[in-house]
Amino acid sequence: MIRRTRRNPFLILIGLLVAAALLFWVWAMATLNFSYSEGERNGFLQKFSKVGWFCKTWEGEMLLTSMPGAIPEKFLFSVRDDAVAAQLSAAMGKRVTLTYAQHKGVPTNCFGETEYYIEKVAIQ
Repeated sequence: MIRRTRRNPFLILIGLLVAAALLFWVWAMATLNFSYSEGERNGFLQKFSKVGWFCKTWEGEMLLTSMPGAIPEKFLFSVRDDAVAAQLSAAMGKRVTLTYAQHKGVPTNCFGETEYYIEKVAIQ
């Protein structure tokens, strides 16, 4: 007679949760380490603050200027590096050039609310 072993449903649940967490981690690291596009934007830093209920992230807004008298377009961005955040806080209201990397498909807003992550700031 063949004896069947019964699997513990608790261990199956733990295994599924670990697999889901691992898959989430791989997805997050892939989207944050490989950029879709990179570039620079130039304008006046209008708003910069740390926001969020559970995950606090640095979020900012810059007015892009194409030519005098034109209605400026807003550029929304996120910052992950505290040193860059300190530079941006010191540059409020000034004309800056932001170097960014665009990351598409980031799985959660805990890394930033936008897909544009600032990597470098140059105050003009």
